[in-house]
Amino acid sequence: MIKIEIYVYLDESGSIHKNSKTRYFAIGGYFCFNQDKMKIKSKYRKENLKLKKIKNIALEKEIKSYDMEQTEKIKIFNKIQDIDTFQGCVKVFDKQAMKKEIVDSNIFFNYAVKVLINDCIIPALNIQNINETIDFVISIDNRNIRVGELNNLETYLKTEFCVYDDDFKITYYDSKTNYGIQLADLIVNTFYNKYKDITIVNDVISELKPKNFRVSLFPRKKCNKK
Repeated sequence: MIKIEIYVYLDESGSIHKNSKTRYFAIGGYFCFNQDKMKIKSKYRKENLKLKKIKNIALEKEIKSYDMEQTEKIKIFNKIQDIDTFQGCVKVFDKQAMKKEIVDSNIFFNYAVKVLINDCIIPALNIQNINETIDFVISIDNRNIRVGELNNLETYLKTEFCVYDDDFKITYYDSKTNYGIQLADLIVNTFYNKYKDITIVNDVISELKPKNFRVSLFPRKKCNKK
């Protein structure tokens, strides 16, 4: 059976803990095909190292999206957003609009990833025109995942999508050592702030090309372009 691999890099912004007072939680990042996987990381790494040099930040220290000025974010996005198979994807959850509170944050995280795949990744892939089986190779920051739950998301997704031939492989990384997840942090935090306080990222949002990003708000079901 012929397979194609879709590489997905995910991070989160906000909080889904039941005691958190933050209104929004966002999960997302970007995905791409194999031929652009290294190109995207390489371009981000290059811009990342330039920023560290300018800001006099140690090479081993991670630069988070909130450490960057809007102009710096725009420069990074302009280097990456037109790469052929690059596609940003974010699902923002409005907790005030939910009818029930989040009881277990890890269970909800798994659900959030499924919703992201259904609403923002699959529509962008136009799967009707893909005859091959898809392997989703997903990389996620490990900072909020307890050791005993590392396999839960992979099992959950395989179960939720059991009527399809597509498969899922989940790998957890420390974002300090993974430029793909660092870029995912930049993307998801940008759109999280669009809903939280757009003045923080207004200049950045205006520079992003709608064709390269799929973002939607939950509980709305419709997924709109940027």
